[in-house]
Amino acid sequence: MLILLVEDGISLSNALKKILEQNGFSVDAVYDGLSAVDYAENNSYDLIILDIMLPQMDGFEVIRTLRNDRIDTPVLMLTAKSTMSDKVSGLNYGADDYMTKPFNVEELLARVGALTRRKGSVIVNMLTYKDISLNFNSATLTCKNESVQLSRKEFEVLKVFLYNPTMTVTNDMLINKVWGMESEATYNNVEVYISFLRKKLKYLDSDVSIKKIHKLGYRLEDREC
Repeated sequence: MLILLVEDGISLSNALKKILEQNGFSVDAVYDGLSAVDYAENNSYDLIILDIMLPQMDGFEVIRTLRNDRIDTPVLMLTAKSTMSDKVSGLNYGADDYMTKPFNVEELLARVGALTRRKGSVIVNMLTYKDISLNFNSATLTCKNESVQLSRKEFEVLKVFLYNPTMTVTNDMLINKVWGMESEATYNNVEVYISFLRKKLKYLDSDVSIKKIHKLGYRLEDREC
């Protein structure tokens, strides 16, 4: 189950991401409104947790834009703005729920659970693309009845590709999702783990390859024979 977390406070974002991941969710974290719209329009999320006071575009404008674009992903607004008018505005713009900071973690998890159940989502334990399957519980990659164990970083990198199998994934997107925005990871780190994954796909004799797109990033494609 994939959540988009939109919170410009880096420390709070990191804490929320850790809490959600410890409770079985996968989390993409972004820190401004424009990035929130971009991610929501180009990925399939089960829930968006959205702050109001954001750089570049505030949360009200984010949700209005998404609803105008017919993106109906449930939205939980999580914000320090606690007046009744703010709550009414958030719900009128299209939010599904509204919580104020500071918040109780157990209540937050309960509301997240309620919203994702309302959407009718099922917790994803495996992603499949063409002839490969990635098991979330064991971090194993399977193809043609053969399996290999992935390291944590290999698993996280491949997961980004499998959640976005038809799009070009940029180096910056991989660094942000796998290492985190504040990390010191470089494009060389990305290249190293792409190389590891290519070797494992080749070992499994998979039809899938990871192709480098010049000056853009990488994309899943059919292996060249």
